[in-house]
Amino acid sequence: MNLFYWFLFFAASSVFVFWVMRWGGAEWMEGWRSLFFIDWLHASLWNAEQIKLYFLLLWVVHAAWFVIGIFAPAVRSLS
Repeated sequence: MNLFYWFLFFAASSVFVFWVMRWGGAEWMEGWRSLFFIDWLHASLWNAEQIKLYFLLLWVVHAAWFVIGIFAPAVRSLS
């Protein structure tokens, strides 16, 4: 993946996480809808705060992967 698409992928992911954290995405996801966004079976039992924490931690890991990928092009490969 070239650097432009790497930045684009991270930007799109960050906008999605921002929607979950600030624009009511977590509240919208509560209940059965969370099963489409979170891989865990018991995610439908989570409240909005737990969903926000999950996406915040996921974004921190993604941000670290993004920074590593800037300097190590081999990391950008998804295969």
